[in-house]
Amino acid sequence: MADTTYRANGAQWVLSLPALLLFLGLLVVPIALTGMLSFNVFDAMSGTQNSYTLASYLEVLSDSFYYELFARTALMSLGVTAVCIAIGVPETLILSRMRPAWQGGFFVVILGPLLISVVVRTLGWSLLLGREGFINSALMALGLIDQPLQLMFTLTGVVIALTHVMMPFMVISVWSTLQKVDGQIAHAARSLGAGPVTTFRRVVLPQLMPGILSGGIIVFTLSASAFATPAMIGGRGVKVVTTAIYDEFLSTMNWPLGASIAVLLLIAIVFVVIGSNRLIERKFKQVFV
Repeated sequence: MADTTYRANGAQWVLSLPALLLFLGLLVVPIALTGMLSFNVFDAMSGTQNSYTLASYLEVLSDSFYYELFARTALMSLGVTAVCIAIGVPETLILSRMRPAWQGGFFVVILGPLLISVVVRTLGWSLLLGREGFINSALMALGLIDQPLQLMFTLTGVVIALTHVMMPFMVISVWSTLQKVDGQIAHAARSLGAGPVTTFRRVVLPQLMPGILSGGIIVFTLSASAFATPAMIGGRGVKVVTTAIYDEFLSTMNWPLGASIAVLLLIAIVFVVIGSNRLIERKFKQVFV
């Protein structure tokens, strides 16, 4: 019996070795090299040096400009997450009540943004959000506005475009949790006299909270690390952390500074994920009971 267990464990390690090597090569090693690069000395005349210093981190942590970047990035990510929750949860509930034949078609529509190139998708939104784009033209034709809204090169436009592609992640997370919910519990609450709002607030919503929090984590982290959409929709007027990293690496060529910003962004995202996981572990859904 002991030999069989030992061989089984050994086989598992052998079978997992390719995935482990891929994980190390594509994630751990690049992150480690970026962390090492962030400590290198940078000279404007000779570039990156082999000596090490904390100057890049001190520059970021002592400059209010970078605090503004991180605050804007957090605001953008929170905005996208809030909109995805407000739209994605009702959308998933409606989807769950559809016939199976309709569910397949609507799932394709929901997952559609993931099947389109990020550049093509962002260019499409730039046409929609322009001063003469479809959104402004439709609003003016309906008489809702007198002059075009400034949606391009604004944080609002970035949030709208990012919400389009982040919505599937929220729907999938809530959908997976919804499949584990016993629908008879809601019917029992209604039979005991609870109204639709009370049933949703005290019975359905607490059971959906793990999926909502998981989807919120995914949406927040992906939004905070997004580059193409903030760069193309926000332009130079809405600079976030990812566009600042791009500028440091390819414009000023200050690779250590860009690497230090990237490391700080990674640390901030990790703290958000850990904090959110603790909320789930503490059964946050009990707040609504």
